[in-house]
Amino acid sequence: MIKSERPQLSFVIPVYNSALSIGEVVGDINRRFDFLSYEVILVNDGSRDASESVCRHLVEASQGRVQYVHLAKNFSEHNAVLAGLNLSRGEYVAVLDDDGQNPPAEVLRLYEEIQRGSYDTVYGFYRQKKHHWFRNLGSRFNDKMANIMLDKPRDIYLSSFKIMNRFVVDHIIGYKGAFPYIDGLIFRTTRNIGQVAVEHKSRSEGRSGYNLRKLVALWLNMFLNFSISPLRMAAMLGLITSIASVPLMGLIVIDKLLHPEVTIGIPSVLVGMTFFSGIQLLIVGLVGEYLGRMFLDHSGAPQYVVRYTYSQPDPLGAAPVKEH
Repeated sequence: MIKSERPQLSFVIPVYNSALSIGEVVGDINRRFDFLSYEVILVNDGSRDASESVCRHLVEASQGRVQYVHLAKNFSEHNAVLAGLNLSRGEYVAVLDDDGQNPPAEVLRLYEEIQRGSYDTVYGFYRQKKHHWFRNLGSRFNDKMANIMLDKPRDIYLSSFKIMNRFVVDHIIGYKGAFPYIDGLIFRTTRNIGQVAVEHKSRSEGRSGYNLRKLVALWLNMFLNFSISPLRMAAMLGLITSIASVPLMGLIVIDKLLHPEVTIGIPSVLVGMTFFSGIQLLIVGLVGEYLGRMFLDHSGAPQYVVRYTYSQPDPLGAAPVKEH
């Protein structure tokens, strides 16, 4: 598909079971951003509701501003975002949720800040989060771990609501691994990052697609794909336990010399064996996870699979994307 002109702003929106909310999000974008050239890329990440038909209708009513991408199955949010980034053409690319909790009006604040501050990326910092308490707990844990794993500045809060310039996007889409983590890719590319306080609305329809399994998978992507800190911590844990065992063994010998009539207890031996066996299994499992991800990357496991894309001719005269 040949495009005759690059839009100023691209909106990438991963869609998952949001048939009741995505129409309002796109409608709000159309109402507020008609003063500049923009495009909206909707990436359906294996939705099980009527999101497909709703998104196709939005494409047909968009006068060429909306493009729809249908993934073959659910690949997770970050994979879906990467699919959208690969198709985006804007000088700046904003990523926002499909549930209306990130008001499109707040993108203007990010857009103005990234231009005013000459940043490569600007995150939206929520004044008051309206997520479920479990999701908030997971977000706080993820943010604290990012300080260690990604060497993230403590005053920067990672959120899914952000805007990036073309320089960062072009480097992100060069990543070919099977386990993308967008924030990790951003911090691999630049430290020229800002943030802006934004509004976070309550979810009006449906519920979050994140559960414990998906949150753990997201954390593992950050821990194992973008840092070797877990291996270093495992090595330190082994070293500390080895050093700690030396004085403990000395105390056992001294106790036996002072109290030869006391028999060393079997329970204490079993507890010690269980503890150190657990540490060994933890380290072996950690190394196995690294090796497994390396194997999947080298075996060509896909980041995502596009079943088809759908669009209409845009106002700049470009041809529509054909289904395939």
